[in-house]
Amino acid sequence: MDRNLKTVHWNITTMDRSFILLFNYLVANYDRLPLELRISGVLQTIEYLYYPLLAAVGVPVNLVTIVILSRGKCGLSKCVTRYLVAMAVADLLVVILDLILRHIPVVYWWQFQFVRSLPVCNIHAVLLYAVTDCSVWFTVTFTFDRFMAICCQKLKTKYCTKKTAAVVLGTVTVLSGLKNIFWYFMLNRWYLLVNVPWFCVVSVAVLYSPVWTAIEFLHNILTPGVPFVLILLLNAVTVRHILVASRARRRLRGPSSGERPRDPEMASRKKSIISLFVISGNFILLWAVFMLYSIYYRMWWFGYKSVNIPDYVSALGFMLQMLSCCTNTGIYAVTQAKFRVQLKNLAKYPFTVLVKFIKR
Repeated sequence: MDRNLKTVHWNITTMDRSFILLFNYLVANYDRLPLELRISGVLQTIEYLYYPLLAAVGVPVNLVTIVILSRGKCGLSKCVTRYLVAMAVADLLVVILDLILRHIPVVYWWQFQFVRSLPVCNIHAVLLYAVTDCSVWFTVTFTFDRFMAICCQKLKTKYCTKKTAAVVLGTVTVLSGLKNIFWYFMLNRWYLLVNVPWFCVVSVAVLYSPVWTAIEFLHNILTPGVPFVLILLLNAVTVRHILVASRARRRLRGPSSGERPRDPEMASRKKSIISLFVISGNFILLWAVFMLYSIYYRMWWFGYKSVNIPDYVSALGFMLQMLSCCTNTGIYAVTQAKFRVQLKNLAKYPFTVLVKFIKR
């Protein structure tokens, strides 16, 4: 983006960003604006409604998921239940620390000016990135658990247990916290309230430091770069194993002619793999844009400017990343019949109590 275009973009983003004024500005000047600014303006307008609605949905759906799964009536093993509950808890914390306490103040910055006077941004960053790492790596550990259960039958009884799941989840949580302590020293304690990967004030020395650049680049590789590769690899091996096992079981079970009897083992594996792939695919698709822009943004400040990615890609990446923390409930409802039953029962519960109270 050239200097003049950046100036126009800055004027749009720093003027009074009330929803009505921004919308009227876009309508009045839409034909005269360059394509990049049209897209940026449309995304900014959407953000006013998108983030509050997502927060209003994200908190209750994750709480509902935690309650339903914790009751243990969804037909899932205790091991799987622990992973899914941990993922829901991590997603809930991301919604609170990232969506509610970061993105909404950035979008409605004129109403959250007081945030600039709170000297806790670097602490907020440590907590936010730690729970984000937990959310990502809990997905990896769940994928690995399903890989062990399906592809490594001899190790299944030792690894796929409630105790192992607790140890793995606890280890990931501790390592995620330790890994992100560097943000406390890298970032300033004052909030920036700008929609960029950094939301705290950063010194010029940090911006152009090769050491901090290498540390942050490694951070982006570890989350979510390495998880992308691991999830794709584990899923590929799992699919291959299931296909080979399916052919072998068909040869051993079914008669040579006529309709083959239903195989409950393969039906169970099919349900497990559908849930696994939908959760994994959802994570990869919704995180990809954010990861690419974060790496680009850091390299741009360090002097690698041969590639130009429009600023609106950052906004799109954030929106998709936040959406990934609110979709698992829908995934469970679509792929797990018993989860749907429990969800219906939970929805009916207030009305059932009300009817019983009225009848008294």
